[in-house]
Amino acid sequence: MGREFELRKEVELDATPEQVWAAIATGPGIESWFMGPYEVEPREGGAARLTVHDSVDESTVTAWEPPTRLCTRGAEAEDGTFHAFEYIVEGREGGSTVLRFVHSGFLGGDWGEEYVAQTGHGWDMYLHTLGEYLTHFPGKAGTFVYAEGPRTADGSRAWPRVAEALGIPESVPRGAAVLLTPEGLPPVKGVADYTVPGHPDFLGVRTDNALYRFHGHGDTVVVGHHLFAGDADRDTEDRAWKGWLDRVLG
Repeated sequence: MGREFELRKEVELDATPEQVWAAIATGPGIESWFMGPYEVEPREGGAARLTVHDSVDESTVTAWEPPTRLCTRGAEAEDGTFHAFEYIVEGREGGSTVLRFVHSGFLGGDWGEEYVAQTGHGWDMYLHTLGEYLTHFPGKAGTFVYAEGPRTADGSRAWPRVAEALGIPESVPRGAAVLLTPEGLPPVKGVADYTVPGHPDFLGVRTDNALYRFHGHGDTVVVGHHLFAGDADRDTEDRAWKGWLDRVLG
């Protein structure tokens, strides 16, 4: 039996409404803090298409009011499942902007409060990443790097093994200087810009030219990085991080 759901978030961003709009309503902007490649047809009724490896998620733009309001809605599945997103952008005195975000829709099957809670944690991280992007890399186009690790054979939590392989404690305080040392990959020196007390499986690290993101999901870990170096190659980076996760968790 399915159910309706709605998630609401609000963040204040150190950017103008026009800068926020470019980040949430253009392909290069979205890839710089969320996922990608992303294509957006800039009009009501246009298509919004997200591609991650072989997976394609296509939505319809249901409201296009630059630079204040953007809405998209995905196709409805046979069981009635669909997802809709609304972004409301409001400028404030002094040059900052408030972004109000709503993720709503219908969940099929047995999904319930657990899905809503997990998705809420995910959006907290993505919207924080949006703020980091607008503050530290405004106007730059990021390359999104994505890789999923295998599930641990014994069903144990994957994050402790990944943290050990990165050369860090299982829990890192926000604001701490960190040096990640993934074997076979260049070291990553930066600051832990995103951590969640009680949820050490989420970790964000900001460097001079990247936003690194690690998502723990019980017996596996997913990485979703945003690289702002001009020579970053998506396919090469995807393979490198996938290979590393396979070695650590396989």
